[in-house]
Amino acid sequence: MIVASGVGAMPGSDAGAYDEAVAVVLDTLPDLPFVPELPGRGPHADLPGRALAVVAELAADLQPAGWRLTGVGGATGLDQRRARSLLAQDLDAFEERAQGLTVPVKVQLAGPWTLAARVERPRGDKVLADRGARRELAQALAEGLRDHVADVRRRLGGVPLVVQVDEPALPAVLAGRVPTASGFHRHRSVRPPEADEALGWVLAAAREAGATPVVRCADPQVPIALLTGAGTAVADGVDGLALDLDVLPAAAYDGVAALLEAGRPVHLGVVPAALSTEALTAPPSDATVTERVLRLLDMLGLDPGDATSLVVTPTAGLAAADPAWARSALELAARVASHLRP
Repeated sequence: MIVASGVGAMPGSDAGAYDEAVAVVLDTLPDLPFVPELPGRGPHADLPGRALAVVAELAADLQPAGWRLTGVGGATGLDQRRARSLLAQDLDAFEERAQGLTVPVKVQLAGPWTLAARVERPRGDKVLADRGARRELAQALAEGLRDHVADVRRRLGGVPLVVQVDEPALPAVLAGRVPTASGFHRHRSVRPPEADEALGWVLAAAREAGATPVVRCADPQVPIALLTGAGTAVADGVDGLALDLDVLPAAAYDGVAALLEAGRPVHLGVVPAALSTEALTAPPSDATVTERVLRLLDMLGLDPGDATSLVVTPTAGLAAADPAWARSALELAARVASHLRP
């Protein structure tokens, strides 16, 4: 059945805003709600901070340049403990409001390559610069994800889980476009087999813990061939993809069609994540957004009845959205999904 969900981020910067975000998600997305993230609360709740709250065996702390690994198997730093505490508080809040929920729930986590491109190694510069360090980080992320999925499933009574693995930096990692700490150079490109292997560890961990992993890469250069099965560790392709229709390249159409035909989830960003003040007075209509999705399906050679694993979402996280539009965007996604059902 075609359903709606969100990308993950919601507006707000305090505990009250988090409670409101949970209420909005559960009110507007009856078929696939997600555990909200509020990156507006600072680095302890942003994309790398959230992932470092989950990783196993690696200690990290905040430095002026951002998150940095500080050691293996040692005591965690104050900032990492705060990130873990914040994640636990968020799960407590979601668990309390989600009592009795029986539908699947989605959680989000930075992928190994985005984390390697944004977190520093102990002696400085990005983890991406050190092959051993990035391997170690990916394995620690996979191990921590197993425990995280088990914890969320326990809290929610064993409902099915979807794990969205966010990889916004993956195209830059593959193309050698991630800047070094000095900003004067770029880190060497990572070869697809290595990228595939590390991502494969994380996806396998999610599966082994009983969740369905979906990789999100809303970039015009999304490596669709690697993600749909050209590599080694993910030889059968990802379980699903999350993409942004506004930047979806034509080269990705065949891969998207193959996923839908196989019944694998495709989370399609089609509802604007943010609107200008002027546009808020005349937001996109159900018909307009629905027609965009139907045009894409037509180009893929599919009818809505052939795309029952489609998930309608905003084009990006809603952290920067007006709170009223954040709710409206999720409501619009839900209405579009209902219009698309055969």
